[in-house]
Amino acid sequence: MTDLLYSETEDDLRAAVRALLADRADAQTLLGRIETGAPYVPGLWKSLAADMGAAGLLVPEKLGGQGASHREAAVVLEELGRAVTPVPYLTSAVVATETLLALDTESGPVAELLAGLASGRTVAVLALPLSTAPDTEPVPTAGPVTGVADAVAADVFLVPRADGLYAVPAADAVVVPQTPLDLTRPLAAVTTDGAPGTPLADAETAAAAIRRGLLSGAGLLASEQLGLAEWCLEETVRHTRERYQFNRPVGSFQALKHRMAQLWLEIVNARAAARAAADALATGSPEAALTVAVTQAYCSKVAVHAAEECVQLHGGIGMTWEHPAHLALKRAKSDQIALGSAGRHQDAIAALVGLPAPAP
Repeated sequence: MTDLLYSETEDDLRAAVRALLADRADAQTLLGRIETGAPYVPGLWKSLAADMGAAGLLVPEKLGGQGASHREAAVVLEELGRAVTPVPYLTSAVVATETLLALDTESGPVAELLAGLASGRTVAVLALPLSTAPDTEPVPTAGPVTGVADAVAADVFLVPRADGLYAVPAADAVVVPQTPLDLTRPLAAVTTDGAPGTPLADAETAAAAIRRGLLSGAGLLASEQLGLAEWCLEETVRHTRERYQFNRPVGSFQALKHRMAQLWLEIVNARAAARAAADALATGSPEAALTVAVTQAYCSKVAVHAAEECVQLHGGIGMTWEHPAHLALKRAKSDQIALGSAGRHQDAIAALVGLPAPAP
């Protein structure tokens, strides 16, 4: 049976992460950094990844990690989504980590990398565009790979090549920052041509490992989208209770009540879908790919809708740079195409259940 409920351990983890982010990465802190070209809050990654141990949740204890599961990692991402936090958690602690876990973990280079990731000392990024869907066959390309998320924070790149997967130190790569829509998740073009790197796996093993990493990333991205949507609704309800017009709270007007009630229903459904995806990944369910595709096709739309409503129902202040609503909207729009668009996931659903597309 799929378990959609949060355990006491998960609730404690949520409280710890939320307290850390409230103290070190609140909205005003982020607003003051996002245009500086250095959105990452100094010391925050060490506190979250190393001191709290969040980076090693997916890594078994024998490899230096916490030996937890995707369920706990999903809780961390919910909180990171609520705060729109600029940290390389999804890219390093989920996608790159899961990719490495699908390789031979007895291999020296793989085990060493996993130990570094689990401890928070190392940030690894898969050298593929953020938009790459789980069912995409990674095609090695010469020249720069554009749209690589968190590349500027990486210590190591996992680079797919024609003969397998390689670990390339960031010092041997050329990283050129790009201008993203979401300033809290930096993108860059990464060139690793000419860098020998350390071989980690052959081509066939690498392809399967990358698919696993991307699938886990897409499944847990839904939890980030859920957290973001929840914050948008809570902030909107708070604002409409406090904002008065015609001598009454604007939230008491029926039209606004209906909009927020509809959004609440969508978020309840999104929570069930996100928890189902995390549980399917944690238990190794044979339906994991289908569950993730269904979840992403739904949750990405809910996050965008919640962020749009947040901006609109805040009225004039919602359109200003000083209010964090725009951070949520830009993250939601960016996440909408991250690790596959909703349409791409709908195509995956059709393929997985044997539902052919209509004839042209």
